Amino acid sequence: ERSAEFWRREMRAPVRFDGESQRGLKKEKDVRISNIMAAKGVADAIRTSLGPRGMDKMIQKSDGEVLITNDGATILTQMNVAHPTAKMLVELSKSQDIEAGDGTTSVCVIAGSLLDACHQLLVKGLHPTSIAEAFVLAANTCDSILQSCAQPITLSERDRLVDAVRTCLSSKVISQNSETLAPLAVDAVLSVIDTTFATTVDLEAIKIVKQVGGTVDDTELVDGIVFAQGAKKAAGGPTRVENAKVGLIQFCLSAPKTDMENNVVVSDYAAMDRLLREERKHVLGLCKKIKKCGITVLLIQKSILRDAYNDLSLHFLAKMGIMVVADIERNDISHISETLDLLPVAHVNYCVQIACDEVTRSGVGR
Repeated sequence: ERSAEFWRREMRAPVRFDGESQRGLKKEKDVRISNIMAAKGVADAIRTSLGPRGMDKMIQKSDGEVLITNDGATILTQMNVAHPTAKMLVELSKSQDIEAGDGTTSVCVIAGSLLDACHQLLVKGLHPTSIAEAFVLAANTCDSILQSCAQPITLSERDRLVDAVRTCLSSKVISQNSETLAPLAVDAVLSVIDTTFATTVDLEAIKIVKQVGGTVDDTELVDGIVFAQGAKKAAGGPTRVENAKVGLIQFCLSAPKTDMENNVVVSDYAAMDRLLREERKHVLGLCKKIKKCGITVLLIQKSILRDAYNDLSLHFLAKMGIMVVADIERNDISHISETLDLLPVAHVNYCVQIACDEVTRSGVGR
């Protein structure tokens, strides 16, 4: 048996690492430094776009399109980053954009500065766990300080909300138009939420329609739905309808098409006349069923398999006094359905309808 003095000498002896352990420790240090440098590189790339005097970034996409912006989330989304830590900063900016809608550049710059401070602490020999625990304490302290400095605001205080939005727009390209756009943004959000208990807003309920021509000052808020393509007037149909009954269809108002690619060969005039007569009968039957439902405004979804409508169907609908808005994108179906409180119809036998006060050629349903 070894004496107690022997064990005391062993415990006081310095710990010796073999070559493999030394390489492992060096690798851990290199990984930490690599992660910090990657995050600092991303933060430094967008640091110059921060604030009202920040510079805009010109980004060329892979398809050749040129984008000019100083929004942190937009810049980071367009950057093709490969490092895992850099990707985390991109996701951080996206989360900030979803949660608050502003501060996308600030969070990345702050994260890069904090990691730079971490690097200096690691060089001094502090353990990473101690640094992480200190950050948790600092975050709690910052939270309490911000809560004490914050001023409570309610959604009923429209003027203060407009001032907050105007501050957010001060660092954007359209800062000179903030007096016009800030009230529009506030009114748009307040119109789609319940101000008594709402804590968040579904931005999908607000649709932005872009039109070529005009200036930013021509922007206006419409309490309803705007269709960029407008109503079809080629067949002489109505362009203004009051007390409208709206129907949204997903089937085609044209001649049926075979599942396979086939060709119909017409050998004589009698067969051609019979073919046209059957097509006319089929389209007229569809239009009569739509008219029977009492629909006065018809929305037709765009089809990629065959024509969603043809001149014959537009002619019949115009004679029946039905206003037609065609080429509705599939991505807009859910927004239209929720706004007008209707269900899309996949077959003519299941038409549904709702009532609106007024629909004009500009595509507005109030």
